[in-house]
Amino acid sequence: MDLTIAGILVIDGITNGAIYALLGLATVLVFAVTRIIFVPQGEFVAYGALTLALLQTGRVPGTVWLLLCLAALAAAMEAFSVGRQRGAGAAVKATLRLVALPVALALLTAWAAPQRFPMIVQALLTLGLVASFGPLVYRVAYQSLEDASTLVLLIVSVGVHFAMMGLALLFFGAEGFRNPPFWDERLSAGTLTVSGQAIIIAGSTIALMVLLWLFFERSVYGKALRATAINRLGARLMGISSHSAGRLTLAMAALIGALSGLLIGPTTTVFYDSGFLIGLKGFVAAVIGGLASYPAAAVGALFVGIVEAFASFWASAFKEVIVFTLIIPILLWRSIAGGHSDEEH
Repeated sequence: MDLTIAGILVIDGITNGAIYALLGLATVLVFAVTRIIFVPQGEFVAYGALTLALLQTGRVPGTVWLLLCLAALAAAMEAFSVGRQRGAGAAVKATLRLVALPVALALLTAWAAPQRFPMIVQALLTLGLVASFGPLVYRVAYQSLEDASTLVLLIVSVGVHFAMMGLALLFFGAEGFRNPPFWDERLSAGTLTVSGQAIIIAGSTIALMVLLWLFFERSVYGKALRATAINRLGARLMGISSHSAGRLTLAMAALIGALSGLLIGPTTTVFYDSGFLIGLKGFVAAVIGGLASYPAAAVGALFVGIVEAFASFWASAFKEVIVFTLIIPILLWRSIAGGHSDEEH
């Protein structure tokens, strides 16, 4: 291996690591606010990539019909729960707040798909469509279990992952898609060549990190999520709804997953089940950050990306094994360094 090859591998590692950083940040965010180890995070990546791919062909993506089905189920659960406690009028208002935007986005996308709008418009529709899954998934799968233990929430997450992956096969089919790049230029720096898509990925990741920092530091909703992450009971006593915090958190996680899908779609062929491995690598990055530190998760993601790139060069058949083996010494080190706490009750 010479310096040119090493440089190429480092660039590939940083490009992939930027995607894993987004997923790691989403995983840390969801766990901090809701205590959910969100296994289905990768499914949003696949949904985003496949939705844009089908919009590119002029077809109505299966995401539309899946979102409408999920909205109907969430609406029924919300109407029954709120109606039993506060009456029919409150049930109607709560149901409309939950499903009005997802249904509107689904219908808008169904109309826009055959029109073949420019790629940027299709990307925005994809982001809105997939982000709408977050609050609905939270309402259907997690809201009634808010006070359950982390283990129970993890088991539910595994079930949600398999459900979303199976539904992806049903609504998208087994065919894989590869999207066109957002910027197909290639820039040379000495002996190295950097693709425009790699620059888009790095720039989007940095921009999203800055936006997340501004959201948590400057906005009321961001401060409410921070308060919920620090002390759930205290946040409730101060009037912060745990339902709203959970729904907003999963909406943000779904948005980040959809953006990751749009960014990774031009670099690899995405299938209905591709999100699982991608999401797991983001989870490894989150574990490096202790499921608590956003900067450590981002640094861990870059480390995972670079290790994967070099593993692909030296032992491509074992690259996944090498990447996921990283989690073992990290967990051992954290266990020894952090000590043990009493089991959560």
